[in-house]
Amino acid sequence: MTGTGFLRRHESLLLLVGEPQAEVAPWLRAAGYECRAAATPKAALKALADAPAQLILVCGDAAPIGCQALRDDARLGEAWLLAVTDREDSRAAVEALQAGADDYLPRPFTRTELLARVRAGVHAAQQRSDDTLLRALMVNVPGAIYRSAWHDDHKLALISDEIERISGYPPANFIASAKRTLMSIVHPDDRERILESVKHAHDHDRPFVLEYRIVRADGEIRWVLDRGQLIHGPGGRRYMDGAIFDITERREAEDALRRREVEAVRTEEIKASRARIIQAADNARRKIERDLHDGAQQRLVSLTLDVRVARARLAKDPESAGPFLDRLGEELAQASAELRELARGIHPAVLTERGLAPAIETLASRATVPVEIVAVPQERLPPAVEATAYFTVSEALTNVAKYAHASHATVSLANGGESLVVEVRDDGVGGAQAGAGSGLSGLADRVGACDGSLSVLSPPGEGTLVRAVLPLQPA
Repeated sequence: MTGTGFLRRHESLLLLVGEPQAEVAPWLRAAGYECRAAATPKAALKALADAPAQLILVCGDAAPIGCQALRDDARLGEAWLLAVTDREDSRAAVEALQAGADDYLPRPFTRTELLARVRAGVHAAQQRSDDTLLRALMVNVPGAIYRSAWHDDHKLALISDEIERISGYPPANFIASAKRTLMSIVHPDDRERILESVKHAHDHDRPFVLEYRIVRADGEIRWVLDRGQLIHGPGGRRYMDGAIFDITERREAEDALRRREVEAVRTEEIKASRARIIQAADNARRKIERDLHDGAQQRLVSLTLDVRVARARLAKDPESAGPFLDRLGEELAQASAELRELARGIHPAVLTERGLAPAIETLASRATVPVEIVAVPQERLPPAVEATAYFTVSEALTNVAKYAHASHATVSLANGGESLVVEVRDDGVGGAQAGAGSGLSGLADRVGACDGSLSVLSPPGEGTLVRAVLPLQPA
């Protein structure tokens, strides 16, 4: 809808009924009107069945009867009836109007008088047709058609009955009301965005299409689609013409689809993460086997042989067995230390026995760069959370030692009630990436297995921040 009516094919079809003055048809054709002629009202109705007309000029003494016949037939449509009567016979003009004529033109008349009446009639017919179309749209379109006066605090000059189904408020509440406008039912959080979008569309001379929330009369929040355009009226007035459609069900379906897509992606990532965790566990198990075989196991085999030698010496030469037994004790102590070191990589005993704070202090004390512990919970947390937090700090500090070229690192573990936030920051060279195959990638899998999230912020030259958020409650 625009300020001058609906966009439509321009039609200027006139039908002359009866016996008009000989010069009437030439005058009208010269002014750009397409004219047809019908000798009688019956012939006029047949002509209207073949093609509609915007204005019908009914001439002759039988003008009142002709107007009555045309007005009673649906084929007349929205055409404007202009009766031509004798100037001296005022009764004929009254009868023509009573019979259904929209206007009359007394004769004799000048060319100017004829064209003025015809132009006015054609314009009135177009307006009547537009009004009929608008009424049909307001009844049949599954949306609320409206016109609001933006120059007068958005008061509504027109609103269709559909607004009651959408908003819960009857149409009568809106018309010419300063309190109940379309803007008054818009969700407060969406109003500024709507005003900005409408202004932007108006500045670029184009319609707008907006989706926003409204608050119904019963307090329910619904989503609507608003399509319209800001137009200029006379005297500096500005109107918003548009239509509103309830799209709540569509939005809910789209949101459900997006949730399913996100869940599908998350499921695939979990599958991939589990596969990587299994592979990492297999690699770790093989490494433990190698370490046991090449280290502690070989040492224990050697100690078994030494025990047999010590027994033989003790039987033959007890004095020489003392130093040998001392060395055997040292070997046992080293084997025990080696096994403890190996076990620490699997699950540190200090974490199980004393909790997260002492375990983090142990990691900090073994680090190759100075580590400041900013905060760490003293209370015990779920075992899976403690273990994941411990290995997050451990892997991050290992990366600091290997790659960061840092002079200092800080560790912070904050219990926010719903989640534990673990942060390890260094002042190194940055550029760290949690790519496939890296320690940080495996750490992301471990964090993800706890339904947590891992982020790595590492701009080149500005150090690295490894941040893990671990839920304290099951998802």
